[in-house]
Amino acid sequence: MTEIAYDRESAVRYARRWALSRNPEYASFDKLGGDCTNFASQCVFSGSGIMNYTPDVGWFYKSILNRSAPWSGVLYLYQFLTNNQGPGPYGRNMPLFMAKPGDIIQLNIDGERFEHSTVVVSTGKQPAPDSIIVAAHSKDTDGKKLSEYEYAALRLIHIEGVRTQDN
Repeated sequence: MTEIAYDRESAVRYARRWALSRNPEYASFDKLGGDCTNFASQCVFSGSGIMNYTPDVGWFYKSILNRSAPWSGVLYLYQFLTNNQGPGPYGRNMPLFMAKPGDIIQLNIDGERFEHSTVVVSTGKQPAPDSIIVAAHSKDTDGKKLSEYEYAALRLIHIEGVRTQDN
């Protein structure tokens, strides 16, 4: 496998373009529990350009009926990105001050489980809840400060790179 850089600018451009609407190339999960992680996956795909079609543990979207659980599930996206050893994007759970545009921040709102994914579009000079700006679906937003959310906990998934499948 070859490693390539994650295109953070492309991920952010995508987030800004589609934060307040829906890309017709993807189904909306608004009536299926929320569209936040579907949107986050679309943004990460825009920055990576590579899906992972590994059965059961991959990260891909072909249609609403042909997709992996990590594409649209908060916990599963976290597990995929932080454990992926195959093709596609990979990352690590990092302290919030390590946030960069194009990273994913997941929120635990109810104190029970992580249930919302956001995409970092800007961080300011020193990333912190008051300076990190996110875009998200479900409650559509573009340009919301992380500090404007009420949450019990958060986790940053810092995208470190992308692996390509060598032929």
